[in-house]
Amino acid sequence: MDGAIHALGVLHRGARAAIELAGTADFLAGQGAPLLGPVLRVNGEVRALAAEGIAWERAVGWLPTFTCTVGTLVVRGSIFAPYGRDADMAGAVYTVAVENRGPTDVAIEVALEGTLGHRQQRVRTARPFDDEHLVSRGDDEMVLLEGAAIPGLVAVAIGSDGPATVEVPEGASREPRPFAIRRALTAPAGGAVQSAFYIAVGPERDGAQATVGVLRRRGWRSLLTATREALTALEQTTGNDGIDRLLNRNLLFAYFYGVGRGLDDAHYYLMRSRAPWHGVGCTVRDWEALMWTVPAVQLADTGLARELLVRSCELHGYAPGQGVHYIDGTLFQPGFAIEGPAAFAIATDRYIRDTGDDQVVEDPIIADTLYLSYDDIVARRDERVPLYSTDVAASGAPAPFPFTLHGNAAVAMALDVFRRTLDEEAAAAVEDPAAVRAAIRRHFAIERGEKARLATAVDLAGGTALEDDPAGSILWLPLYDALDREDSLFRRTVRATRPELGPETLLLWQIARLLGPEAQEVMTWLRRAPLDGGIAATVVDADGRATADGGDAALAGLLAHTLWYASHALGLRD
Repeated sequence: MDGAIHALGVLHRGARAAIELAGTADFLAGQGAPLLGPVLRVNGEVRALAAEGIAWERAVGWLPTFTCTVGTLVVRGSIFAPYGRDADMAGAVYTVAVENRGPTDVAIEVALEGTLGHRQQRVRTARPFDDEHLVSRGDDEMVLLEGAAIPGLVAVAIGSDGPATVEVPEGASREPRPFAIRRALTAPAGGAVQSAFYIAVGPERDGAQATVGVLRRRGWRSLLTATREALTALEQTTGNDGIDRLLNRNLLFAYFYGVGRGLDDAHYYLMRSRAPWHGVGCTVRDWEALMWTVPAVQLADTGLARELLVRSCELHGYAPGQGVHYIDGTLFQPGFAIEGPAAFAIATDRYIRDTGDDQVVEDPIIADTLYLSYDDIVARRDERVPLYSTDVAASGAPAPFPFTLHGNAAVAMALDVFRRTLDEEAAAAVEDPAAVRAAIRRHFAIERGEKARLATAVDLAGGTALEDDPAGSILWLPLYDALDREDSLFRRTVRATRPELGPETLLLWQIARLLGPEAQEVMTWLRRAPLDGGIAATVVDADGRATADGGDAALAGLLAHTLWYASHALGLRD
């Protein structure tokens, strides 16, 4: 069980990045030199929590918990970030319960000890801050972690649920700064004692301390109850326990790691992944945000999905599909993908279809974005043929030819949406999507008769590309009503473009295959795949074990939603 906390990470709109505070090593139940970890003393002697073995599990399929034995004591710990009604705060709670199965009372000390050894800003690559580390004593027996520079970008406060002893070094230093917060307790014979530590993050120390105060006032039991109830409400079911575990683990990961609140403005932001071990990190592409992350969120929380749809339009709708963006909407890497503007229309329509909330198009931000998206798509129409060009494919790779199969299938569905959502005069001028779908069959066909198949990209002058792009694969076309899954042309093209899956492959290929003729086989493979601790990774080996870019939150969203769709819409069961 991956129970280690590698870093405390927060989003900062002003820095357009994630900011992370890490120790000199990961921690696992008090081992190593951690950013933060529990330490148990029994009658004044430090006792290693994992010396007699330790068992990790996830409560509600998500919250890390551990159980271990120390002599006659049974120690149980849990780590959770409060979430749910009146519990959504920038912080975390670490609870430790000690059960005494011996015949006499035992004096114990439960502490959180750690070392502030590294602080960094990361968009995709890590850049350490160049000021000194500062660990100090705050109000009400708190430990404060921050940088010495003024103004700072983030501070962390740590407090306990009762009287505590705080140990901090004097002054700031570039060297790692150790700290501890200790609780002295008595575990009664045949009874148990519990303690909790509250960890809060703020843009500066006063805000972090204030949040610890709120966490204390609410109490860890109330916070844990609210969090468990909220997580349970997000769960989805397919009727298969194995698939449900995979689906919900990835849904929650997309929910919490593909979406975040800015520490400095409390607004929502979409990104590829908040996990610091993923290489794409805090950047975002319209297609991935709207077609991978938001659909998964929408399964669990339609209110948040609506807010994310509006937020995406607000930040990125001014230039839909123009490339990769920082979290605040600033362009990170130019490269127009025709799927980008189409995604705003498709995502809006999917939201309306699933929720019945057709008033969402009355929101000025969404309405303006739909018109801008339509204008951008129209500007890419060929002068003679009802097909639309692009610069890059859905994955961001350069398009081999200007007209891609996947891009035009997405455009056709977007045109369907525009005809229903734009004002009457504008809708009347929207091209018939049936003409685009007919042009796809006519201009992408490279053979006729029984051997007919489709190219993946063309230039309308005889040039064709046959290699499939997993993000814009032929396998996704049934979702856009471009081809039916049982269409012989679709099945032949899928067979002809199927890649040879070697020792390493993109997980995206396997997810896309859930919509193809090998869907049942792939679902079985996914259920058994280790992935990155059960979470989607960009690259996996033949057995499904992560080999690169684990913690891919947007891809986790796509995996969760596609599993749900394959089970509920296609009727697949493993």
